[in-house]
Amino acid sequence: MFKTEYIFVRILFPFILGICIFYFFPALAYIQWLTITLSVILLILLFLNITYKKFNIYRYKGSIGILTYTLFFNLGSLFCLLNNESLNQNYFAKTRCDYLKVWVNNEPQQNGNILRFKANVVAGYQKDKQINLSGQILLTVRLDSLKPIKLKYGDEMMISVRYTAVEPPYNPAEFDFKAWLASQNIYHQGFIDQNHIVNTKNNIGNPLIKMALNIREKQVTKYRSLIKSDEAFAVASTLILGYRADLSKETLSAYSKTGTIHALSVSGAHVAIIYVVLDFMLFFLNKNRTLKIVKLLLICTLIWGYALLTGLSPSVVRSAIMISILITAKVLSKKTNSYNTLAFSAFCQLVYNPFLIWDVGFQLSYLAVFGLIYLQPKIYRLFYIEHNWIDKLWSFTSMSLAAQTVTFPLSIYYFHQFPLYFLFANLFITIPLILMMYLGIGVLIPSFGFLAPIFEWIINFTNAVLNWIANLPYASVSSIWVNEPEFILLSFSLGMFIYALTKFNKALLFSALFLFICYHLLILRDDLKAFHQRKIIFFSLRKNYAAAFINGKEAVLVSDLTTEDKNYTFSVEPALSQLQVDKIHLISLKKDTVLGHFASKNNQIVFFHYKILLADENLNNKKINGKATFSSIWLSGNTKINLAKIQPDIKYKAAIIDATNKDYLIQILKKEIENNNLDVHILKKNKAYLVQLSR
Repeated sequence: MFKTEYIFVRILFPFILGICIFYFFPALAYIQWLTITLSVILLILLFLNITYKKFNIYRYKGSIGILTYTLFFNLGSLFCLLNNESLNQNYFAKTRCDYLKVWVNNEPQQNGNILRFKANVVAGYQKDKQINLSGQILLTVRLDSLKPIKLKYGDEMMISVRYTAVEPPYNPAEFDFKAWLASQNIYHQGFIDQNHIVNTKNNIGNPLIKMALNIREKQVTKYRSLIKSDEAFAVASTLILGYRADLSKETLSAYSKTGTIHALSVSGAHVAIIYVVLDFMLFFLNKNRTLKIVKLLLICTLIWGYALLTGLSPSVVRSAIMISILITAKVLSKKTNSYNTLAFSAFCQLVYNPFLIWDVGFQLSYLAVFGLIYLQPKIYRLFYIEHNWIDKLWSFTSMSLAAQTVTFPLSIYYFHQFPLYFLFANLFITIPLILMMYLGIGVLIPSFGFLAPIFEWIINFTNAVLNWIANLPYASVSSIWVNEPEFILLSFSLGMFIYALTKFNKALLFSALFLFICYHLLILRDDLKAFHQRKIIFFSLRKNYAAAFINGKEAVLVSDLTTEDKNYTFSVEPALSQLQVDKIHLISLKKDTVLGHFASKNNQIVFFHYKILLADENLNNKKINGKATFSSIWLSGNTKINLAKIQPDIKYKAAIIDATNKDYLIQILKKEIENNNLDVHILKKNKAYLVQLSR
């Protein structure tokens, strides 16, 4: 049942399944039951191993296989629950404290006068009593403009903070910040002023990580002194050192639209480039087994040295682990299985941190490597090319095709776009990327600073070409939104199609085509729904207002936001993109407007049969003459309208209170409306209000 060369491939799937299930259903009670079940299975397997020959256990390989799968399912489940810090009895949010003792456990990121970082909670204080606590918290500090505090990884401090649970997404298609932080074991966040922090002057972080971050900080400073262009400096710091520099929107867009965004994150490709060069330079150590082991130790030391140079960023560590395992297995074993080695490296990382399974970088990197192992040789063998340089070009092309093919469903699911010129862009960036890697590391070596101008020129040249490719007609297909069922159908159909072609299996090929047709039917259904949709979305914002009146693929967006505003990009644009709205008319409540079936005039909005009374500052202390019935009343701009006076002449079924009203006024209005037994929808820290209109 369990062939030696595939053992980790087989056990990885039940292990991951256990992690995935109990990630969504965490409970302390499960830990006890899983521990008991795990112990029983281990005892049974131990007994079967001892009595293997006596009772001819080999006849029950199927049952042993099921027991082994169950064992690793339980193991994944248990590791997942034990890794979940919110289940810990000492989790800080379970005990209310006046003060918390924390330490900075990542590199703080500053944006203007705001400093954001993750912190490990060590203890809490209730009056004069200290309580040992655990858990992580995301802290946002408002800095003093005159004397801002400087914090580094490992710094211990006392803080007075009111923390809250991380808020869920309130608007359709909005980025799920809560789920993203939960995958990093963070469930609460706090907002504090600098004067609420008392630094204890202690540093209790991991010495190795602290050393790595200090080394990277010095290298970033060196780049800053040698590279004149801000954009080139940002690319160099990001590409070589994994430092989160402030890249411009244009540069990020260029790399994203051309399918070369992987070049901006220090990952497997960068570590692989270093490995290839080291492997070539140390070719003379391939003579015997002892020298090969020396070569292995040298390469692993230098690769981990580079990982240290980048501050031990997660993507680099993941790549270094993967490559270290692959080359170790290659050197120490007579025969290696790449799939088993790949599964082993994933298994090791998930044992250390089960929540890595939700990391997008983790998923894409392992899928890409799988594509290079499985698919690239098959694509490469499609054509035989005698000319050496053309053959190398085809080899690079097949690598790009393999990686893009296997990651395609996941990429469009997460990023909602697909670059059409990815082959051309990736072929172009191959040589500049290699040169940038070598020159970038070379510049950091003393006495090699003279290479900085060449390094900077190559970066600027690469950015310019990628910008040109990104601006070509049809450079990318954007606004691709697939839901979970569509993603599963696309993934299975693609996987079965590739496997059917490699095995020349007609049955699998027709099955893949059937799944692909099902996928397209769901896409067609979505298109028809988008074409016939008629709805209103009142968005939930923090200080602004926004309401989209959608008819088919056209929308009138009533808002005080601009398209350049971060709130628009984060909270409004994703919903319109998901609904396939391709024509947006942005207007303000302050101006009367008539557009098709939408009309805004005299504090009234009419969209088809839906009528809204806009109660803003224009109606403050004013009497409304005549009787009218509205679908809803929209309360905005700290309105002082007297709701009691306008009834019963003015009737409405629901009230909408947006975030432009102050908090105290929102509560007053809510209470007054609820007393009249009417529905009220507050567009602040609540779900967006959706109105479906009949045709």
